[in-house]
Amino acid sequence: MKKNLTIEAGPSETLIDAINQVFALLELNYHNQFYKAFSKPEDLPQIKRLWLSALKRFEPKIILQAIKSIIENNEFLPTLASMIKACEASSKLGLPEAHAAYLEACRAPSPKASQNWSHLAVYYAGRAADWYFLQNNSEHIAFPVFKQHYQELCQRVRLGEKLTAPTLEALPQKIKQAASKEALKAEFSKLRNSLDI
Repeated sequence: MKKNLTIEAGPSETLIDAINQVFALLELNYHNQFYKAFSKPEDLPQIKRLWLSALKRFEPKIILQAIKSIIENNEFLPTLASMIKACEASSKLGLPEAHAAYLEACRAPSPKASQNWSHLAVYYAGRAADWYFLQNNSEHIAFPVFKQHYQELCQRVRLGEKLTAPTLEALPQKIKQAASKEALKAEFSKLRNSLDI
C-alpha cells in the first residue's frame, strides 16, 4: 500500500514527486529489505519527510540519478547517509541520466568532437557505441548498447578517472593541387595494363 507524501508549503511538487519515486524504486528493488526496514506503514510518511528535508538541497533530477546509481551498484537498501553521498557525487560529476545522455548523443550534429557536451562521458559512450549505429537503428536496439558503454564510463568517472576532451584534426597547411586530366588518364591506363584489362 503506497502512501504519498503531502506537505502544505515549502518543497516543490517535483521534489516531493522525486522522493515518492525514490521510495517506489526502493520498494521495487529491495522488496524484502524495504518491508523489514519500514515495517510500520504509518511511519512511512514521516520517514519520507525526513528524507525530503535532508535531500531538498539537491535538484530532483540529481536525486533520481543518485537512486538509479545506488540501485545499479548496491545489493542492500541504502541509508539516508548513503543517499546523500550519492546525490553529492552525482551533482559534482554532472553526469546526465542514461536516457538523456542517449538522446543528446543521437541529436548531436557532426563533427561530434566539437560539440559542447553536458559531460564528456556522453561523447565517449556515443563513440564507443558507434555514431553510425546510433543514427541508423531504432531506440530499442541502440539504447541498450549506448547505455552499457555509458554506465561503464560513468563508473570510471565516479572512481576518479578524468576524461579528456577530444581533439579535432587541423586542416593541412598546404592543400595539394588536384591531378590534371592527363595525369589521371595516364594513371588509369597504367592500372588497366597492370591488371591486363
